[in-house]
Amino acid sequence: MIKNIALLILIILVGYLLFWPVSIDPVAWQAPEAPALEGPYASNSALAKSRSLAVDEGVGPEDVAIDDDGFLYVGYVDGRIVRFDPDGSNPDLIADTKGRPLGLDFDPQGNLIVADGYKGLLSISPSGAIAALSQRANGVDYRFTDDVDADSNGVIYFTDASSKFGPALHARDDILEHGGHGRLLRYDPATEKAEVLLDGLQFANGVALSQDEDFVLVNETGSYRIVRYWLKGDKAGSHDVFFDNLPGIPDGVSANGNGTFWVALFSPRNAMLDAMSDKPLLRKVAFRLPSFLQPQPAHHGFVLGLNEQGDVTHNLQDTSADAFAPITSVEQHGNTLYLGSLTAPRFAAYPLPANDPATVTEQDTRNVTD
Repeated sequence: MIKNIALLILIILVGYLLFWPVSIDPVAWQAPEAPALEGPYASNSALAKSRSLAVDEGVGPEDVAIDDDGFLYVGYVDGRIVRFDPDGSNPDLIADTKGRPLGLDFDPQGNLIVADGYKGLLSISPSGAIAALSQRANGVDYRFTDDVDADSNGVIYFTDASSKFGPALHARDDILEHGGHGRLLRYDPATEKAEVLLDGLQFANGVALSQDEDFVLVNETGSYRIVRYWLKGDKAGSHDVFFDNLPGIPDGVSANGNGTFWVALFSPRNAMLDAMSDKPLLRKVAFRLPSFLQPQPAHHGFVLGLNEQGDVTHNLQDTSADAFAPITSVEQHGNTLYLGSLTAPRFAAYPLPANDPATVTEQDTRNVTD
């Protein structure tokens, strides 16, 4: 009798793992072999020098924006956007989007542009008034508006991480499916229209303009790479791969306005996830497992600096148990890197050495883009 019950339970369990309907339809692909954490990616403890800011003021300050006076702005999982003094003190509620503010940037008029995972592309005036700029393009609603960067004319480049999976809590679904639902978009405030620059991206995440605004970068989280879309010159309207086969899972990317891109890596690559890349059925099985049995990101702070030629200039990590992680954004102001996180109850500040070539002078800060 006991054997029969055990057999029945086993049959039900196997049937569930193999046949229970799921929301993803995985596409086979071949993940490149992950680079070892050595050489330019060697493990280190540089980010252990970071200091925590605004501890327990809210959960999930995914991005940090800095205004001309050095005040810090973050968006929390409960929809609040809060301003802090430059030292992270004196929280001041600026607005509540009633959604999930993710990427943040200021336009030239001083409006805070927000990529809200639920609400789309928003603009918040200095007085705190919220205006919806765009919620769909080419007839397709944004399901996961993710990151944003405004150019010197106020034109806004932003990403819809996934037009299939939303609201903004299902990055895992899109990445496990690998179905190419991400888009890079441009919003022109003069026409109040958004256009799709690239589609078919594998979870389109962080976005950042180059120093001369001749190209824009977009992180493809699901493919571990950074794509470049050309805005000026002979290549305008075309795109190529700026950096391939990253050693970690890319999230946000920002430019310091002086030739350096900062890439936030959510965690190092996951060997189990890569091994399943060409096995769609196995990815469905993994999706049906309890979350604690699925591939998990390592608790590992990881930031790369790249120049505009795609060379690695900085490798900042922290593998300690109390490391600030996962890091989802890096924004530079002066000689400080401000680190955001999708899940942490704090954000952080990392001081660049005074002689670091990426240090931005007082004169350069006017060109810094988030």
